[in-house]
Amino acid sequence: MSGGVDSAVAAARAAEAGHDVTGVHLALSANPQSFRTGARGCCTIEDSRDARRAADVIGIPFYVWDLAERFREDVVEDFIAEYEAGRTPNPCLRCNEKIKFAALLDKALALGFDAVCTGHYATVVRDDNGVLELHRASDMAKDQSYVLGVLDERQLAHAMFPLGDTLTTKDEIRAEAERRGLAVAKKPDSHDICFIADGDTQGFLSRHLGTAEGDIVDEGGQKLGTHEGAYGFTIGQRKGLRIGHPAADGKPRYVLDISPVNNTVTVGPVEALDVSALTAIKPRWCGAAPTGPGTYTAQLRAHGGETEVTAEPVGGADGGELRVSFAEPVRGVAPGQAIVLYDGTRVVGSATIAATERSRPAVQQA
Repeated sequence: MSGGVDSAVAAARAAEAGHDVTGVHLALSANPQSFRTGARGCCTIEDSRDARRAADVIGIPFYVWDLAERFREDVVEDFIAEYEAGRTPNPCLRCNEKIKFAALLDKALALGFDAVCTGHYATVVRDDNGVLELHRASDMAKDQSYVLGVLDERQLAHAMFPLGDTLTTKDEIRAEAERRGLAVAKKPDSHDICFIADGDTQGFLSRHLGTAEGDIVDEGGQKLGTHEGAYGFTIGQRKGLRIGHPAADGKPRYVLDISPVNNTVTVGPVEALDVSALTAIKPRWCGAAPTGPGTYTAQLRAHGGETEVTAEPVGGADGGELRVSFAEPVRGVAPGQAIVLYDGTRVVGSATIAATERSRPAVQQA
C-alpha cells in the first residue's frame, strides 16, 4: 500500500473478495520527507500514514517494511550507473523486478503469505493448458503491463492485480474509494521518478555524478557547443541543447548519440533518429520463451504506443539476446530502455535495449 488511491482500492477489493489481506507499506527512502511535493515523489511519512489510515478503514492489519537499503542498491544505484554509462533506464521496471516481486515477494512467502497484491492495472490469466499469462488491463488507457513485463511465471503465480480486469475510469476508482470511506480518494497520483521528488532528474544526477564538461558535435564531428555532463541528455531530446546557432537548413536538431567514453553528445536532424532494428539483452519471459522468430507488437516506453516487429531470441532461454526488426522505422529509441513484446494483449516478455540500427547511416566523422 503506497498511500495512494489505487493500492487502497485494490486492498479493499481483495479483502471484500474474501482474501486474508495484510497491508504493507514499503519504506524505500533512507531519509523520508514529511510531505510530498504535490503529485511528485512517494514513500514520504505522509504516504505511510495515508496507507495506515486506509488499512484501518478496510479493517486489515498494517505494517511498514524497511527495504530502503535494497531499493538503494538495486534501483537507485542502478539508475545512476546506467545514466553514467550513457543509457536511459526505467527505474519502475527495475523496482517491480527487484523489489516488489522479488525482495517483497520473497519475504511475504517466507512469512506464509500466498501473493503480493498491488494497484497496478494489468491482468493475470490462466490459459487452456494451465499456464499463467500476463495481459494488458481491460482499459488500455490505464494499462501498466509495460512496467510489469519483467515478471516471470513464478512471480505471476504469486501476483494479484484487482484493478486490471474492470473497465472503470480513474474518476470511478476515486468515487469507489470515497464510497468506501477512504480518505485518499482525492489524493493526486504520483508522477515522475519516485526517488526524485522535485522532478529534476538532471540535478539529481549532477549531485551524484558531478559535472564534466564535454563537447556537443554534429554528425561530422564539428563542435557546436559544450555541456556539463553527457548524462544530462537522452536520445531524441530536442530542448535544452544550448547549441547557440541554428543548423544550415534551419531545422531543429536532436540528440542522436551519447558517448560516455569521450563525454561527447552528437546531434543531428530528426530523420537521423529513425531506427529499423535493435539488439536487446537480459530477456525475461512471462512464461515459456519463444523458440524462434515471431511477429509481435512492441512497446518501447511506459506511455508509448505499439509498433509491429519481428523478434527472435538468440542464445537460449536463460540469457542471450533478443534481436528485433521494426516493420516501420521508429524514433527516440535509446539503449537502456526496455522493449516489451506483446501477442495481442498477452505480454510475451521484455528485454533491455543494448544497441540500435539506424535507418539512415550516420555521417562519418573526419
